[in-house]
Amino acid sequence: MSTSLEESKPQITKVQGLTDMPVEWLRWVDENISRGCTPESIIDTLVLNEYNKEYATQLVLRRFAGDTSVELSMQDHSDLSQGYIYEEIGVKYTEHVVKTHDREVNVLLTIDQPRIILFGNVISKEECEQLIELSKPKLHRSTTVENVSGKAEHHKNRTSYGTFFQINETPLIERIDRRVSELMQLPVLNGEGLQILHYQIGGEYKPHFDYFSPKATGSRLHLAHGGQRVATLILYLNNVEEGGETIFPEINLKIIPAQGNAVYFAYTNSKNQVDPLTLHGGCPVLKGEKYIATKWMRQNEYR
Repeated sequence: MSTSLEESKPQITKVQGLTDMPVEWLRWVDENISRGCTPESIIDTLVLNEYNKEYATQLVLRRFAGDTSVELSMQDHSDLSQGYIYEEIGVKYTEHVVKTHDREVNVLLTIDQPRIILFGNVISKEECEQLIELSKPKLHRSTTVENVSGKAEHHKNRTSYGTFFQINETPLIERIDRRVSELMQLPVLNGEGLQILHYQIGGEYKPHFDYFSPKATGSRLHLAHGGQRVATLILYLNNVEEGGETIFPEINLKIIPAQGNAVYFAYTNSKNQVDPLTLHGGCPVLKGEKYIATKWMRQNEYR
C-alpha cells in the first residue's frame, strides 16, 4: 500500500549526490520502503534534500529490488543493471519465426539487458475477440499487492478492470496457456492464471515491477505459492486508437499496443536477483479502449 513518507528525516549535513549516501539516509529509505511508500515519493524527497535525481533513482530502485549490499556513487553505478547478473536463462530467440504446437510466431524485437522480446502473431483476431467476450461478465476493479501485509488492494496507480481465468479453464484458455508456455519456455503449471485487463479512456498503470519485492514483508505470502515471478508476457487483444503504450522508462522503450502482438520480459535469475531495469507501466488511454491479457510465470509450480 502506498502511504505517506516518514516525517522524521535524518538531521545530517546535506550532500550533492556524487558521494555515497550516509547510513542515516539509507535507513530512512529502507524504512519507507518497508512501510509501503512508492519509489517516486522517496526519490522526490531525496531530490528535495539536494540529492542528484539520477543518483536517487538508482539507489531507491535497487533497494526496492533487495540490493542493500553497497551504497551507490554516480561514478561506479551509472548503470541500473549493475549487480544483476544476466544469465542464459529466460527466453532468448535468435530466429525470426518461432513455431509453437499450433502457430508460427514472429520475433519483432529483442533486447538482451533487460531481457525483452516483442512477438507478433501470437494470437489470432478471433481468439482476441473471444477472450474479450469471455472476460466482460467477470470484470472488476483491479488490485495491487500491499507491501507489508501482502493483501490485494485498490490503488490510484492502477485504474483498470480485470479478471482471471484458471489454468486450462476452457478449451480456448487451454490452447493459449500451452502456446504461451512454449514461447516462455516454462511449464504450463508454473504460470498464474491468465489475467484479462480492460482500460477505458484515462485508464493507466503507473510504472511498477512485476516481481515481488524481496524486502517487503508481504511478499512472503506470495513467494510461498511457487516462488518468485520470473517473467511476464503481455498480449495485446485490440488496437488502441491513441495512448495505452507499454513503457520501460529506464531504457526509454515504448511499445504501441497492436492486436495479436505480445511483449515478453524476464527479471529473476538463478541467484534470486531481480532486475530493476524491468520497471514498466501502461500509459493512459487517450482515445478508444485497451484490452490486454497477462501471463506471469513462477520459479516453480504455482499453487
